[in-house]
Amino acid sequence: MRVSTANSYDNTVSLLARRQAELASQQEKIATGKRVQKPSDDPVAATLAETAQNRLSRTQADLRSLETARSSLQQAESGLAESGELIQRVRDLLVSAGNSTFGPSEREDIARQLEGLREQMIGVANLKDNSGRTLFGGLGGAATPFVDLYGPGGNGVQFNGQRGQAAAGNTSLPQTLDGNAIWMRVPQGNGSFAINLGAANTGSVSTSMGEVTNQAALTGADYSIAFANVAGTLQYTVTNATTPLANPMPGQTGVPYTPGMTIEFDGQSLQLNGQPADGDQIGVTPAGKTDIFSVVQDAVNALRDTSANSGAVRAQALARTMTELDAGHDRVLLARGRAGEWLNRGDSLDTLLEDRGVDLKTEKSRLEDLDLVQGISDFQTQQLGLEAALKSYAQVQRLSLFQMI
Repeated sequence: MRVSTANSYDNTVSLLARRQAELASQQEKIATGKRVQKPSDDPVAATLAETAQNRLSRTQADLRSLETARSSLQQAESGLAESGELIQRVRDLLVSAGNSTFGPSEREDIARQLEGLREQMIGVANLKDNSGRTLFGGLGGAATPFVDLYGPGGNGVQFNGQRGQAAAGNTSLPQTLDGNAIWMRVPQGNGSFAINLGAANTGSVSTSMGEVTNQAALTGADYSIAFANVAGTLQYTVTNATTPLANPMPGQTGVPYTPGMTIEFDGQSLQLNGQPADGDQIGVTPAGKTDIFSVVQDAVNALRDTSANSGAVRAQALARTMTELDAGHDRVLLARGRAGEWLNRGDSLDTLLEDRGVDLKTEKSRLEDLDLVQGISDFQTQQLGLEAALKSYAQVQRLSLFQMI
């Protein structure tokens, strides 16, 4: 009987201790507001809450990365806007440079202004964001992507970045733009072919920029238009300079020349202006690629040209510069539009990621947070149960056989 009584007391004490521990645990849950504080509290909920937390961390990292990219794109878009304004200022100066009353001093003044604008354009192309990353370096590779090598033995502006453009992802945006595609890939001439006056020309002949009249008839060959005085009559002959024998074009041999006339061959046409001299030549070549900085520098060189036929050369060069400048401006506007599109996409991604973060926080809270009303109610119930158990134990503990004798 003594052993049985001791067993009963031990079991009761153990039960009281367990209830006290449960009450303390419930009190801790109320204090922290967490129903699941360790995996053993609810293994399934703890696992799902950890998964939600990991996804929430990735979402928050994506938001930080997106914000950085948006900041860089905003600065790039601002730089492209400035570049467009500089190109427009160059165009305005070129229009004024066409004034036939300007002398060497006026043209030199315009040339110096163009040089200053060219330097500003290079500065814009080398802009960096707040982190020191170049905005127009493409895929990277150089701290200064655009290097001006103009001068004796130089080759103009050189792109030292890595060509290419990072694509926008499901939750990310590119942080840099491909400056090579924006400023270094300007089509020459009219975009299909370019016209060059002969360096040894002594007459005043010049041409329009030309146009394509039949795309299917283009051959991609080089052509030469030569002028000759035959028996007092000025004639021109168009020769395909790419063929092995440099064959004259049918119907374009020994044709009498008239100022302002338009000639057409192999799907391309151009207007001839001015008065050529015997032996003058004009070259027509397939259009390649140039850069906006060389376009401006060509205009500067033309304004400073003092050769015998400088008037014709200058008029031709300025007309070509205007055409190429407009093509370069179009590329800047295209890049600016793309940057604006990405910024709009960034706004949508920001909203999407914010909503996703709220959903994940809600899910995590549902899995591990405590319902305070229910928690306090359970605490009070457990507290009452413990108090009742303590009182009953005290009453039972006082019972003894000796008290009955």
